[in-house]
Amino acid sequence: MLVSCGFFSTSYDIAKGTVVATYKTAKIATDITVGTCKVAYKIGKYTFEVVMAPLDWPMTHDIESIDGMSPKEAIAQGRVKNSPYVVKGKRYVPMTIDEALKYSETGLASWYGRETQRQKGGNMTANGEAFDPKKPTAAHKYLPLPMHVRVKNLDNGRSMIVRVNDRGPFVGSRIIDLSSGAAKQLGFYQKGLARVKIETVQLD
Repeated sequence: MLVSCGFFSTSYDIAKGTVVATYKTAKIATDITVGTCKVAYKIGKYTFEVVMAPLDWPMTHDIESIDGMSPKEAIAQGRVKNSPYVVKGKRYVPMTIDEALKYSETGLASWYGRETQRQKGGNMTANGEAFDPKKPTAAHKYLPLPMHVRVKNLDNGRSMIVRVNDRGPFVGSRIIDLSSGAAKQLGFYQKGLARVKIETVQLD
């Protein structure tokens, strides 16, 4: 694991009893370049790079509150992993770690990221990371953040591991929102939607 940061720290467990990374959150002006804190690690053949976003970046989704406080305050205090949150007046209660480790579901996947490319600066995910649509990440309404899942496209057999670091999708019956980069790897970027199977990755 590679870690290079400044500023103050908050610790997050990536999965139960496995990798623990110390992240730093930059509480500075919006003209700071992405890269204030970078954590790099590998799971099998997959390499993940995590960059924390400045707290004044806009969020990818309009989350009204997390754990009874403003989203940015909850992020700064490290209270986002599986804390209840509110979107458009609806309260969502994420899974416990034990529940998440047994999670498996089949349903409809979509992708997001195009809307953030039109904005200046960057966007923050629901756990405070800088959103990069090219990276293998995803949004899920109920999994703890962050969590790793294997996503298999049931239409073409392609599969990959992604890092769940955001909340969503909040549209219809979709069960996961993948980054545009992940959608391209799974072969449904042009189609927009795909039937997928999701399973939590057990880290040793």
